[in-house]
Amino acid sequence: MNNARFATALHILTLLDLSKGERLSSEMIAGSINLNPALVRKEISNLRKLGFISSKEGNGGGCTLARQSADILLADIYKAVNQTPFLGRTNTPNPACAVGRQINQHLDELYTEAELALTSKLEKSTLKEFSEKFQSEL
Repeated sequence: MNNARFATALHILTLLDLSKGERLSSEMIAGSINLNPALVRKEISNLRKLGFISSKEGNGGGCTLARQSADILLADIYKAVNQTPFLGRTNTPNPACAVGRQINQHLDELYTEAELALTSKLEKSTLKEFSEKFQSEL
C-alpha cells in the first residue's frame, strides 16, 4: 500500500472534510475507497497519530478532521505518509559498468529534483481547496 498511501490518505481526509463534522465509520470510508476496512483503519490510526484526524470508538463513533481543512496543506499530507521515493528506488547495478557505477548518484539527483517540484506544487494547495472540487457532485 506504500505507493497508494498519499491517495488513500487524501481520499479519507477529503471524505471527512465533506462530511462537515459528521463522524464517519471506517466501513463507510472503506466502501468509498473500495479497500479492505482493516487497511483503512490502519491508515486512520496513522492519520490520527499525525494529528489530522480525531476519532471516537463505540456506538456513535467514527472519525472527523482534527484541524480545519484550510489549515492542512496537501504537502503536509504527502510528507506525513510518504515512505518511498517519489519515482521509486534505485537498483544495485554492476560497479564494473561505467553506467552502473554512477547511475544511482544521478538517479538520486533526478529523484530529489522531481520530489521538490511535486512538494512545491502541493505546498500551494490546501485540503479545503481540494475538497471543493467535489462540491458539485454532492
